[in-house]
Amino acid sequence: METEFVDWLLANIPADARLEVPPGDDAAVLRPPAMRRTVVTVDMLTEGVDFILDSNCSPHAVGRKALAVSLSDLAAMAARPEAALVAVALPRKGGDAIGRGLFQGFMELATEHGVTLAGGDTNTWDGPLVVSVTVIGSVLPGRAWRRDGAQPGDHLLVTGPLGGSLLGRHLAVSPRCREAVSIAEKFSVHAAIDLSDGLSLDMARMMRASGTRGVLHLADIPIHADAIRMSRSASDTQSPLEHALTDGEDFELLLALPPSEAQNLLAATQNGCVDLQITMIGTVETGSGLTAIHADGACHPLEPKGFLHAFES
Repeated sequence: METEFVDWLLANIPADARLEVPPGDDAAVLRPPAMRRTVVTVDMLTEGVDFILDSNCSPHAVGRKALAVSLSDLAAMAARPEAALVAVALPRKGGDAIGRGLFQGFMELATEHGVTLAGGDTNTWDGPLVVSVTVIGSVLPGRAWRRDGAQPGDHLLVTGPLGGSLLGRHLAVSPRCREAVSIAEKFSVHAAIDLSDGLSLDMARMMRASGTRGVLHLADIPIHADAIRMSRSASDTQSPLEHALTDGEDFELLLALPPSEAQNLLAATQNGCVDLQITMIGTVETGSGLTAIHADGACHPLEPKGFLHAFES
């Protein structure tokens, strides 16, 4: 029953000084960090679209991912995670066990990133599992990264290899929260976005928001070993590069920095001062859209592709 499940949840949520009124009341009351701005984001995951509960995907994995994708949004804003609210629609059949697994996976990542669970809501129904997570972060005034600040002349950097996430990395997301906060403290970043829907699609979103054109050097894109494995499948029709450009669910960060700052960040990576595989993959120019440059110097417009939810009339 829902009452027993909620009682179990409340008994297992750790106390946290950031909560003046803890979970269990009609609403939580947060103590915001002094002299910081509040950053809020929400993501919804639906069974059959974002995951399929089976032997390869447990409720524990879903709970972890549900928090991770929202934390990745905070990373794209260089925000420090603070608190989270979770709403779930649990299937009537097996809902209690699913809910407990979700909570354990969620709390595993929450503990790792210092997130307190402030509250939420539970429902049961005859449909699939649906999980909605709202995460609250904080950032110094005027220091939040945005996607609309890329400037002509900026260099474009990505924080890790891309492609092939559906071989399992989409369920083991490592949000770059700590790394983003560390970079923001040391380097000037003009724009940022997390790569949730595919490099080309998310880069196009940054360029559109900034009123600029992105020039992508295809030979420089770091391709994940999973993208190569996927392309070798007999049923796969895409190259490793195509996977890197369009697969999505990589949850790395795309950053636009002035040239000198980009070089300093790359040097910090090579010296071990920044624990990320950061690669420069292009530049920002005047204009609009995306341009791809091949290893032989040939260039052509690049159509943004990636994951988009489809509507039917």
